[in-house]
Amino acid sequence: MSGAPTLSEKPHIPVLLRPLLDSVAPVSGVWLDGTFGAGGYTRGLLEAGAEKVIAVDRDPLAFEMAKGWAKDYAGRLVMQPGVFSQMDQFAKDLDGVVLDLGVSSMQLDRADRGFSFMKDGPLDMRMSQEGESATDLVNTATETQLADILFHYGEERASRRIAKAIVRKRAEAPITTTLQLAEIIESCLPRPKPGQSHPATRSFQGLRIAVNAEYEELFQGLMAAERALQPGGQLAVVTFHSIEDRMVKRFLQARAGKTGRANRYAPEVKEDLPQFVIKTRKAIGPDARELSENPRARSAKLRVAVRTNAPAGKIDSRDIGMPQLGVRSK
Repeated sequence: MSGAPTLSEKPHIPVLLRPLLDSVAPVSGVWLDGTFGAGGYTRGLLEAGAEKVIAVDRDPLAFEMAKGWAKDYAGRLVMQPGVFSQMDQFAKDLDGVVLDLGVSSMQLDRADRGFSFMKDGPLDMRMSQEGESATDLVNTATETQLADILFHYGEERASRRIAKAIVRKRAEAPITTTLQLAEIIESCLPRPKPGQSHPATRSFQGLRIAVNAEYEELFQGLMAAERALQPGGQLAVVTFHSIEDRMVKRFLQARAGKTGRANRYAPEVKEDLPQFVIKTRKAIGPDARELSENPRARSAKLRVAVRTNAPAGKIDSRDIGMPQLGVRSK
């Protein structure tokens, strides 16, 4: 996949587009693409029959890149800067919401954005290009804070060792580039075996998630989708790692009344009417064709649910497995 602005000539095909469109067919009415990115899902929805798509993204680059082809859908495409956790402020009574979580290829491919350890660039990682950067976080957070971010958000087992090394190195000079940080992380871990991911993968993921508050955004976004969808509206979410998928799965289970009682002898608690009906009992993954076309799809999972007419409610982030910084299981 390429982040070069030649999208109008060679459309970007997002992960799990075919099974997503099959799962929500027939597509009609007004949809919201909460993670516009390179525009692949938006285009897919419009071509499949959506009357209008509201495309939301916090990265200004996404809309800049879309200028060349957006005019082809004049009157049917609304480009809305912002975050998807506020989608119910942008639209109501939606027929569908699509969320493709994680960092986009157009961000990874640009060294100046600082998301990738494969190219040297400023240690940035901000999707919105505003606010605290990864450089700020790496050079000002305490050793404990860094270790918690790497452990909870990056699922990095060597988080304490890496955090200690970061603090030691930044005392000599600020850490300002992606390769500087990657080298520090590599020095703390064994050399990867063939087929294993780069040693910095988990740490970069954890820092990126912290910089962009991605888990909080997902939690708030799921509740916003519940408020924005009309009865019969569909929610489709594509995740790329286990924590995101766990949050989406538990949210949908809780809102569909599928969580059950932990103790069968406990008094039965009156539950609210379910806000969603789960459409895909198990997460949908890529088929062999997609894996051959796009290896990035390997870890992707799709979950789809349909909104009921029950009033929107609230849920605690802990109930859906959202990582809580500072709390480690023994």
